[in-house]
Amino acid sequence: MSSFEAAGRTASVSRTTNETDITLKLNVDGTGVSELETDVPFLNHMLDLFAKHGHFDLSVKAKGDIEIDDHHTVEDIGICLGQTLREALGDKRGIKRYASVFVPMDEALAQVVVDISNRPHFEYRAEFPSGQVGSFDTELVHEFLWKLALEARITLHVIVHYGRNTHHMIEAVFKALARALDEATSIDPRVTGVPSTKGVL
Repeated sequence: MSSFEAAGRTASVSRTTNETDITLKLNVDGTGVSELETDVPFLNHMLDLFAKHGHFDLSVKAKGDIEIDDHHTVEDIGICLGQTLREALGDKRGIKRYASVFVPMDEALAQVVVDISNRPHFEYRAEFPSGQVGSFDTELVHEFLWKLALEARITLHVIVHYGRNTHHMIEAVFKALARALDEATSIDPRVTGVPSTKGVL
């Protein structure tokens, strides 16, 4: 039995458009295994970090119109990851719901605060010294995270407090995102039902 067939909170999605063709599988209760085949090497690196530090099993196979640019591929992977996260969590019974995580990466410090709220909202406070890391446009970090928050229906706040190296700053964001989602989605044995006075999330 592979990590993606193991028991746990799992989901998969396929998305095919005129711009991209994506299959993504997520196991929230994984061990940090990733199988990544996309046309965007820097995003592969960030997704590998995300899986490892969030203890998620993540499989992504994506082809996109990178002859134009990486935008559609990055955006649509964010959409697919958000959809699988939302589906895998189901009715969210027993989860911790909230998390706030700081992660340093050498000189850079990033913070991610998350509420598994069923209310999509995204706040982004990040300014990078460089517009590109290799061939990757740094503005695509915003696109990826915003679509993830929207499709997962979570409240997501991302703050890069400081840094000099753009690669380090983005890496700190993805590691903090992973650890925050890991904590917020983890089961708290003290929680009965869903963690909301409304009785539903």
